[in-house]
Amino acid sequence: MTDRCKVLMIFPLFNAGSFWNYREACELAGARYPAAPLGLITVAALLPESWEIRLINRNTELLTDEDFEWADLVMTGGMLPQRNDALHLIEMCRACDKPVAVGGPDVTSTPAFYSAANFQVLGEAEEIMGDFVSVWRSGARQGVFEAPMGKTDVTKSPLPRFDLLKLDQYLHVGIQFSRGCPFSCEFCDIIELYGRVPRTKTNGQVLAELDALYALGYRGHVDFVDDNLIGNKKALKKFLPELKSWQNRNKFPFEFSTEASVNLADDDDLLRSLAETNFFAVFVGIESPDTDTLVMAQKKQNTRRSLQQSIAKIHGAGIFVNAGFIVGFDSEKGHVAAGMIECIEDTSIPVCMVGLLYALPTTQLTRRLLAEGRLFSGGEQTQSGDQCTAGLNFETKRPRRDVLSDYRTVLEAIYEPAAYFGRVRRLGRMLKRERAHRMIRGDLRSFVRLLFRIHRAGPGAGGQFWRMLLDCAVHNPKALPYVVMVSALYLHLGPFARQVVGEIDREISDVDSGRWQAPPVERPVEAELLAV
Repeated sequence: MTDRCKVLMIFPLFNAGSFWNYREACELAGARYPAAPLGLITVAALLPESWEIRLINRNTELLTDEDFEWADLVMTGGMLPQRNDALHLIEMCRACDKPVAVGGPDVTSTPAFYSAANFQVLGEAEEIMGDFVSVWRSGARQGVFEAPMGKTDVTKSPLPRFDLLKLDQYLHVGIQFSRGCPFSCEFCDIIELYGRVPRTKTNGQVLAELDALYALGYRGHVDFVDDNLIGNKKALKKFLPELKSWQNRNKFPFEFSTEASVNLADDDDLLRSLAETNFFAVFVGIESPDTDTLVMAQKKQNTRRSLQQSIAKIHGAGIFVNAGFIVGFDSEKGHVAAGMIECIEDTSIPVCMVGLLYALPTTQLTRRLLAEGRLFSGGEQTQSGDQCTAGLNFETKRPRRDVLSDYRTVLEAIYEPAAYFGRVRRLGRMLKRERAHRMIRGDLRSFVRLLFRIHRAGPGAGGQFWRMLLDCAVHNPKALPYVVMVSALYLHLGPFARQVVGEIDREISDVDSGRWQAPPVERPVEAELLAV
């Protein structure tokens, strides 16, 4: 067999209706999508140098017949919100007799749905792509390659092929320091896919990735895509001084964001190091302000501290918090909307991803619901992956109508313009940035576009925005670039929240009228066969 191969890597479409799809914010910056496909460009780096690779991101560009004709092999796959398009791509490949290999978190969690693909790469790719390449070179056109969960040595992970990206298409580019999370949240699949012992790259690996981005001319926002950046604090504390030195040598070309657990607020030295290295945003999973709910969901790390004080401390370090909240836990009693709204307002977190609880494949939650005979059957086949309207794939302990009503009440309240920009205003006063934002090409254009579009984001949004902006200019001008960033997200979040409220209202109406009927629940034996 020839050692040459033309590989067409296709990043599937994400569900368009999602809190995570900031298309309006992208348009302000002249970008086409928020994040670049880090997983595929890492896999690309694991393939032989003699193989030709072409990357098509279906979220930013068109896939053409010429692309298919060019390819010897197609590689695709991704996360749950990409499943529908990934399955469509497999059908396209089989129709034109193109071998297709699939991989990624959703394929690993539910391989049975992807059985039509020629090859399945399950788990982390670093230690099994060599086996795949050997099988392909041998002439075989079928196979399953599986890595042991959470065991891959990430120090063997290659430098991603950033050169395959059209960098100007994205709001930010991702890199990774670690994989895994030390906690055991019942609803989370990260610990199932990547384990509870966070594994870290070497400092040199990560700095080499930054060198590569810098050499390509990229400047601006870099996201550490770690499941929990502080999962291995000891390794992180050794890395941050080197990262700060790199930033200093290169005149701070990058601003960083990441995801971390709320116990980040417990470590003053770590917070200070993150701020000095130019981290400006962190996503924190709060889920619920109710202690009983957090205990039952095995998220006890959120119960050992005051959420309000913890978030205020992170803001005071110059890093603003985005947060996740979930409605629909078994332990919820009465109506939970008021408590959740109060928590969001008290913590002054503008961007809150509020979703309905969804039992993801392979999680402890799914196994428990299955054992209790409460998991709905068949919903995964058409699951869009968006928890705003497709959650609650199980029999709820509270009346379903009450859960939906609480959910729509929270969304309606927190994304009303006065409430949203009130939180942005308070954030602007709290955010103690030591380092000023470095203007990059397009920032001024984006700001001007925002001024024209904010008035269309909802009744009163323009007036609330201007009041907030003036308050920040007077009281904390260093925070201005960051409150502008958060304001730009409202172009998507405000209208999208109203859209979701409308859809939830229709579902409530279906429940009230009897049109909604609970799907059959899944029998344990069916789920075991599906998992196999």
